[in-house]
Parts: sequence; structure tokens; C-alpha cells
Amino acid sequence: MVKLNKIYTRTGDKGTTGLVDGSRIDKHHARMVAIGDVDEANSAIGLAVLALGDAPEAAWLQRIQNDLFDLGADIATPITDAPDPEWALRIVDSQVKRLESEIDGMNADLKPLDSFILPGGSPAASAVHLARAVARRAERSATRAAAEVTLNPFALAYLNRLSDLLFVLARRLNDNGASDIKWVPGASR
Repeated sequence: MVKLNKIYTRTGDKGTTGLVDGSRIDKHHARMVAIGDVDEANSAIGLAVLALGDAPEAAWLQRIQNDLFDLGADIATPITDAPDPEWALRIVDSQVKRLESEIDGMNADLKPLDSFILPGGSPAASAVHLARAVARRAERSATRAAAEVTLNPFALAYLNRLSDLLFVLARRLNDNGASDIKWVPGASR
């Protein structure tokens, strides 16, 4: 478990930050941008949990929030040619497959889309749509970082499935898609 007695360390005052292995990189490095966007996605999911209240889906999202902390640690741990040390925390295939299973389970109850939908509907669905958009940005940042440094492919897959799960969950929260707001191309011309 992590124990933080002091919140500020002054070690980042010159624009660098520490990675899990002790190395330091610029705070604006693509790796750090991805970690920040994952953190923002996690925060947006926290708002969605609040909007869901006691709904069972809130527990799913809280588990995902924990996964996203793991994912941030994964991105913050450089991959080298040597085997990962025991303390390295990596997203694994079973976490990706769990998201896929949850997507499939929710999607089975939904009518197929016949139009793109606008983010909205119920307050809870709207919060989940916002989280989905932020998760998409986190995925873009992570793939950009992966063009510069080696990242765990399961972490990238997890982010891709996460936005899919959030999309399907938003539809589920909109009365299984019945309250989805359909896009009408050119409607306000």
C-alpha cells in the first residue's frame, strides 16, 4: 500500500517528474500527458459514479477506476528488455477480456444503432458519455506516447475497450437505447 506523509516534494519544480523505476522525464513528455489524461478519465468516471448513485453499474465503474490507477502505474513504469521486476504493475489480458464480456452482456439487450447518437439523455448517461469522450482522449494520448516509448499493448487495448464499454453503458442508462438522442444530419441548417 502507498503511504504519503508529505504531498509536496519540490522534486518537480524544474519541470521533471519521476517514473516508477526512479528515472525522471519532462512533465510534458508524451508518457506524462497520457498518464494525465488517464487520470482525467478516472475523474470523469468518478462523476459518473456519483450520477449513478446506488445503481449496480456504479460498482462496475468503481472497479474500472481502480484499474485506471493500475493503468497509470503501468504507463509510468518503463518497459525494458529485462523481465519486469515483481513490483511492476501491468494491465493484463484478463482485464481487457472482462471489459469485452461486460460490453457483450450489455449490448445483447440493446437494439442495433440505426443512427449516430448525441451525447445526452439521462443525467447518468450524460455523465458516462463525458467519461467516454475523456477516455477516448486518454487512448489517443497513450497511442501517441506508444509511438515514442514502448507501452504495454494490453494497456492500450484496455483504453480502447473502456470507451466502447462507456458508450454501451450510456445507451443502457438511456432506457436501453430508447431515450438515446439521434443525430439528425444538417437539422439546423
